[in-house]
Amino acid sequence: MPGFYPDPSVCRVGGDYYLVTSTFAYFPGVPIFHSRDLVNWKQIGNVLDRPSQLNLQGAGHSQGIFAPTIRYHEGKFYMITTNVTHGGNFVVTATDPAGPWSEPYFIQGAVGIDPTIFFEDDGRAYYLGTRPNSTGVRYDGNWEVWIQELNLESMELAGESYVLWRGAMTDVIWPEGPHLYKKDGIYYLMIAEGGTGPNHAVTVARSRNLTEGYAGNPNNPIITHRHLGKHYPIMNVGHADLVQAEDGQWFMVMLASRPYGGGYSNLGRETFLASVIWEDGWPVVNEGRGILEEQGVIGLTPVPVEPQLRCDHFDSDKLALKWMFLRNPQADLYSLTERKGYLRLKLKPQTFKDQDNLSFVCLRQQHFDYTAAAVMEFEARSIHESAGLAVIQNDKFHIRFERVLHGGRQALRVVTCINGQETNIAQADVDAQRLYLKMAARGQGLSFYYSTDGNQYHLAAEHVDTSSLSTEAAGGFVGCCIGMYCTSNGTASDNAADFDCFEYGAY
Repeated sequence: MPGFYPDPSVCRVGGDYYLVTSTFAYFPGVPIFHSRDLVNWKQIGNVLDRPSQLNLQGAGHSQGIFAPTIRYHEGKFYMITTNVTHGGNFVVTATDPAGPWSEPYFIQGAVGIDPTIFFEDDGRAYYLGTRPNSTGVRYDGNWEVWIQELNLESMELAGESYVLWRGAMTDVIWPEGPHLYKKDGIYYLMIAEGGTGPNHAVTVARSRNLTEGYAGNPNNPIITHRHLGKHYPIMNVGHADLVQAEDGQWFMVMLASRPYGGGYSNLGRETFLASVIWEDGWPVVNEGRGILEEQGVIGLTPVPVEPQLRCDHFDSDKLALKWMFLRNPQADLYSLTERKGYLRLKLKPQTFKDQDNLSFVCLRQQHFDYTAAAVMEFEARSIHESAGLAVIQNDKFHIRFERVLHGGRQALRVVTCINGQETNIAQADVDAQRLYLKMAARGQGLSFYYSTDGNQYHLAAEHVDTSSLSTEAAGGFVGCCIGMYCTSNGTASDNAADFDCFEYGAY
């Protein structure tokens, strides 16, 4: 799954697979996907699609929702995750994975992050998570995986908590993303460790006792790319989940990054798939290879599916599931009905630099080379107003292609924001009310074009470097998102920008 889809978790119900990923400060939270073959995935909903489920007020880009887990038990789906900004660890449930999902049950006493649920054969449920070392934190990242029984009626922890494992490596950092499985009477605990960067890894331990006695696999880590150097096309491999197909085959989903253009990961952490076999009671990932590859999974024959539409003409009364907002959207942020066939974005005082909701509707960057285009009708009424297209990594790193009022004239400009410092790259007077805007990326070079008739395009700026929008430069846990926005830059305004369509696809 290309683009910003980190921390995948998967479960199977009959012949159907369901997968969720992290969303951090974006709303709605936790997209849920369905597949019949583990390769072709279709988004069927968002688990956290109501403000009452998900408070993101004031959340930084890499705060909010961390590491969801999805499980199915006796006719009900469970999604458990952490809102690191507001409330901590919580569970939501549904009988239909497409929704609606319940209001959150916050779990008192569940410290730490990265929760998961394990269902024992006798029907009892257990909470697993990761927390600071209970014997004393000796260094940053000195955490542990712990377990405690979870009452599914009250959604409260019961009984004692037990430390299961602190990871495979000496002085391991950040043992996280735990998942527990039972196979042939043995409990297998799989975790990520080493941090989410180049040293990320997946390790596993096992025991015949649920709450103690876990011994690590002598072949740990079972998958990592830490030893492949900086030029291998897939890096940062870790945070995995296992699933068994109907025919008995096992597979693993996990996150990884694909750097490009000099080793920069603009797409963030993506979801990958690998095959798994069992040897001597231990899982072996991608037998004979032991690493991830960009294409091909042993034992799978994908079923052809219809391609998704590249262009959205905003003809529906509801936004498509792929669209996201930064933090909780205001009630009057946009309209699809005030002008039929258009997305109307209302100008708000907030900008990308504010840790607040702003008038920005976006989707994930999913390709190294891409085009993003929109038809916009907007006229700036003051020097504070602007509207256009943007590609954003976080509040301090983004690029905007926007219409503004300059010297009493309507103008278009390209602005980069690098570590909070803005630079006007290019500007041109363009008087037409209806504008055709296009961004085209070739690797880390992003070019900007505009047209007043949709036929003849003019170059606004060429080969603007986007490496600053990568995780390596900007930090954090998210990937780039691209979309439409407008702002009144700290002032009151009743103006709006109308978007007739938005198109995104591979270049």
